[in-house]
Amino acid sequence: MTLDLVKETLLPSTSHLPDGRPLGVAMIGYSFMGRAHSQAWRTVAAAFDVPEVARRVIVGRDEEAVAEAAERLDWEEHATDWREVITRDDIDIVDICTPGFLHAEIAIAALEAGKHVLCEKPLANDTAEAEAMVDAARTATERGQIAALGFTYRRIPALALARQFVADEKLGTIRQAKAAYLQDWLVDEDAGMSWRLRKETAGSGALGDIGSHAIDQIQHLTGQRTAAVRGRLATLVPQRPGKEGLEDVTVDDAAWATLELDGGAVASVEVSRMATGAKNRLTVELYGTKGALRFDLENPNELWFLDATAPIAEQGYTRVLVTEPEHPYLAAWWPQGHVLGWENAFTNQARDLLIAIRDGDTADAPGFSPDFGDGLALQRVLDAVIASDAADGATVTL
Repeated sequence: MTLDLVKETLLPSTSHLPDGRPLGVAMIGYSFMGRAHSQAWRTVAAAFDVPEVARRVIVGRDEEAVAEAAERLDWEEHATDWREVITRDDIDIVDICTPGFLHAEIAIAALEAGKHVLCEKPLANDTAEAEAMVDAARTATERGQIAALGFTYRRIPALALARQFVADEKLGTIRQAKAAYLQDWLVDEDAGMSWRLRKETAGSGALGDIGSHAIDQIQHLTGQRTAAVRGRLATLVPQRPGKEGLEDVTVDDAAWATLELDGGAVASVEVSRMATGAKNRLTVELYGTKGALRFDLENPNELWFLDATAPIAEQGYTRVLVTEPEHPYLAAWWPQGHVLGWENAFTNQARDLLIAIRDGDTADAPGFSPDFGDGLALQRVLDAVIASDAADGATVTL
């Protein structure tokens, strides 16, 4: 089917469920994120009442490797040409799990082909690419398509509960926030080069890879956007062994930033892939006039809350074990006390996307968040951190 014919035959914006068949998913990319997303598409209908999906085709450049991935991850077929796949009649959702430098080209083409798109974070490698993606998403949204951004940690029940606490004003006015995302997989100086360590493929290093999660949580939980930034970057191991000897690392290993938020709060961000002993430690702390909370991804089913309105002699952090059916997403999972894992957030994300496709974007069903516009806003923060570092830590206003 040609691209023009695809556009002409789009369903009305009030409904995007195909007649008589499941929603067909094509996933571009099959390694780490591809495995996580495959798990989500496999399990979403078992956990939630959602439109039926079919895992139609998984796409990758290496014929042998993607064929093996299709069999192992239980996709109907495999392909090596994503351009051909996105025009197929039986594909409704394009799930982009590639390195960042490929996001813009694939997402724009898929949206122009009339497909719903789920794109992994960060949205793009720079602001110019993100702006082009938002322009394409704006036109597609007018046709009723969804352009979804995969900040999966928003779907961790404990962090979703934290957002509820803020919305319910349990913390009062938030004055201060802190987020740190620390990993140690690059501590070994002999760890080899990869696409994540090259600016042309990754855009940035720890800043874009895991710093985007930290900044997104600060902005999402507080409901505030970043107004000004001061930041510093560090490449702690400047060269890594590659196929032809030592190669230059052209992105950051670690980053630090202070964010001034438009609601008056101040936030600090620290990210590193060189933090010895930290495996996947995303910590978030919020401090308000009526309370405080903290979260640690290495204990993902716990949210710690302090009620500062209680008598001072009774104050202290309370551990909330987020496994009750009354907690976000939990009614679909296991009996209370039975914990969830990292992968369940991807299933929750797939659920929200399918509901948004089914129900559209109305006052009662507000669609999917975050979208490409949120990704552009965050990309501008990342670029501001980079600009501040280049200016020796000067304040950069957004």
